[in-house]
Amino acid sequence: MAEGVEKISLVGRMDSVGGHDINTRLAALVASRKLLAVVDMSEVSFLASIGIRTLVVNARAQSMRGGVMALANPQPVVAEVLKMAGIDTIIPVYPDVDSACSALMAAAESR
Repeated sequence: MAEGVEKISLVGRMDSVGGHDINTRLAALVASRKLLAVVDMSEVSFLASIGIRTLVVNARAQSMRGGVMALANPQPVVAEVLKMAGIDTIIPVYPDVDSACSALMAAAESR
């Protein structure tokens, strides 16, 4: 992981049951401080509307603090949900953690 980039790994279902736990954990890590955050979605098996809300709210919180949040390595079904909901136009989505990290570092350097 590149220096200055924080990797956050999410695990489980981002639905009405699992989404609350993930939201609480993600908000604690992301919403309170400026970060270059790569959210590893490789272990998220399901993404419902509450999970989408969690991602968007936390990405906006980062943006308001001058940070950036990107998503990395979503499973195919999760990637499809992100694309269908248009989230990939709001939060950058990368095929793996390394490319997300590189993109965040490049964006930070160009500021």
